[in-house]
Amino acid sequence: MESPRESRRVLRFGVFEADLRAGELHKHGLLKIKLQGQPFRVLALLLQRPGDLVTREELRRELWPTHTFVDFDHRLNTAINKLREALADSAENPRFVETLARRGYRFIGAVGEIDRGPRREKTATKALAVLPLENLTGDSEEEYFVDGMTDQLIATLAKIGSLQVVSRSSVMTYKGTNKTLPEIARELNVDAVVEGTVMRSGSQVRITAQLVEAETDRHMWAETYERDLRDILTLQNEIARSIAAEVQVRLTPQQEADLTSARSVNPAAYEAYLRGRYFWNKTTAAGLSTAMEYFHQAVDKEPRCALAYAGLADAYVTLGTWGFGPLTPKEALQKAKEAAAKALQISDQLAEAHTALAQVRFYHEWNFARAEREYQQALQLNPNSSTGHLYYSIYLVAMGRADESLFEMQRACTLDPLSLLVNAMAGWRFYLARQFDAAIEQLRNTREMDPNFAPTRLFLGLAYEQATKCEEAIVEFKKALSLSQECPLVATALGHAYALAGRTREARKLLGNLEDSSKGGCVAGYHVAAIYAALGDNDRVFECLEKAYEDRSLWMAHLRVMPRLDPLRSDPRFQDLLRRMNFPP
Repeated sequence: MESPRESRRVLRFGVFEADLRAGELHKHGLLKIKLQGQPFRVLALLLQRPGDLVTREELRRELWPTHTFVDFDHRLNTAINKLREALADSAENPRFVETLARRGYRFIGAVGEIDRGPRREKTATKALAVLPLENLTGDSEEEYFVDGMTDQLIATLAKIGSLQVVSRSSVMTYKGTNKTLPEIARELNVDAVVEGTVMRSGSQVRITAQLVEAETDRHMWAETYERDLRDILTLQNEIARSIAAEVQVRLTPQQEADLTSARSVNPAAYEAYLRGRYFWNKTTAAGLSTAMEYFHQAVDKEPRCALAYAGLADAYVTLGTWGFGPLTPKEALQKAKEAAAKALQISDQLAEAHTALAQVRFYHEWNFARAEREYQQALQLNPNSSTGHLYYSIYLVAMGRADESLFEMQRACTLDPLSLLVNAMAGWRFYLARQFDAAIEQLRNTREMDPNFAPTRLFLGLAYEQATKCEEAIVEFKKALSLSQECPLVATALGHAYALAGRTREARKLLGNLEDSSKGGCVAGYHVAAIYAALGDNDRVFECLEKAYEDRSLWMAHLRVMPRLDPLRSDPRFQDLLRRMNFPP
C-alpha cells in the first residue's frame, strides 16, 4: 500500500480535499482543517481504498509497524474519533467513515482525484522558502538592513513564474526559530529552503547563501557574494540566478534579461527605502507613519527611486483601506495614485505599483475594467505576490465572480500560509461569497493563530450576524473595537449588530456618537447606512448611501455583493446606485 508521504495525490470527497503528500485536509478548497498525525494517516489509508474494508490489523501494521502497544485499541479509537470530529461525521449515521464492528472501517463516501500534474523528479524543485537571513554584524541596529536583504531576495526570486516562493510574512515567523529545516519545509509545503547570513562593513556587503533540499536536509548549493552597496541589486540577481539554475527552473528570455542586468543604486536612498519597508511591514499606524518618512527621505536623496514611490503608494493604500492616520480614505487613495504613477513613470516593471494603482481604480475610481488590467499586469510581473492574488480575489468576488475569486485566494494562502492578514481576508472572501459557515470556520481558525488581530474579529462578527448569532457578533465587535483603539469603522459594525439584536437604544446611542464625532470623516456614510438598514429606516439608508456615493467611499465597491444590504436590493434606489457605479453585468 502506498504511504501518504510517498503519494502525490490530492483526493476530494464531499466538500473536503486531502493532500496526501502534504498531510493536509482542506474544506471548501481553502480552509485548512486541523488533522495531523495518526488521524490523518487513517484517513489517507481509507481514502485510497474507498468502499473496501480496511481491517484493524492492517491499520495496526501501517500505523504502528515496529511496536505492539497494549493500548492499541485506545489509540486507534482516539484517531477515528478525531477524524470523525474533523469531518463532522458520526458513527451512528456515517457519511464518510463506517465502522464494521470488531473488524475495521470502510470509507463509504464518493472519492475523486484532483489532477495536480505528474510527480516531479527528485531533483526538480518547484517551491521554496527563503528563511530570514542571519545578522552577522553584531549590531541590532542593522536588523532593518538584514531583513531588507531577505525581502529583496524573496522579491527577486518571486518574479520567476515557474517557481513558487513563499511570501515574507510567513517566513519571518521563523526568525530565531529552533525548528529544523525539514520541519519548516513541511509546514510551508516547499521542496527546498534558502538560508544564509549578511555581513556589512562600511559600504561592503557580504551575503552567504545556501540551498537545502527539504526532505533530506541535504545541502544542494552554497556560495558567498561580496559587493559594494551600490551594486546590491546585481548581487541579489546573481544569487537568484544561481538558485534558479540549481533547482532546474527554466527562465524565460525576459527573466534571463532581468537577472543579468541591474543598475547601481544610491546607497543613502536605498538604505532609507529599506528602513521604510522595515517599518511598513509592522502594519501599524505608527509604523506606517515612520515608513512614509523614510520613503520621502529616499526620494529626496534620489528623485528617481521608483521603489520608494512604490512604497509610498503601498502605504497610502493601507491608510485608505484601513482608515489609519489623519487622512480620509479619499485623500489617502488620491495620494496613492500619484505615488504609483510616479513609480511607473520611472519603471513600469514594478508589480507593487501596479497593485497599488489597481486598488485605487477599484476602490476610489470605480473603474472596474482598468482595475482588473492593473491586477493582471501586477501578477504577470510577479506571479508569486500573495498581496496581488489577495487583492485580486477580493476584487473578483466584489464583481460577482466567486469561483475565480476562490482560485486567487487559494493561491494567496499557498504563498503566504502563516499570514494573519491573508487568512483573515480569506474569511472575508467567504463572507462576501455568502459562504457564512465557511467564513466562520476560517475566521475561528485565524483567531486561534492570534486572538489579538482586530480584522479577524471584525470579519468574524460580520459572519456571525449572517448566521443570526448576533450576541456572538457583538462579543467579536467589542473585542475588535478595543484592539483597534476605538476605530469608527468597527464602531459602526457594533451599532449594526445592536440593531439586529433588538438593542435599539444602544444602537441609536452609538449612532449618535458616531455622527457627532470629530472623526466623522473616517466613518463612511456607507457604514452608517447599514445601521439604519437594521433599524428599518430606509429613507435614512439612502441618504447615507448617496453621501457615500458623493464621497467616493471605498466600501461602496462592495455594494453589489455585501450581505448586510440584501434587504435593500429590491428597492429601485438601490438598483439605481448600482447602475451609476457602472458595475459590470
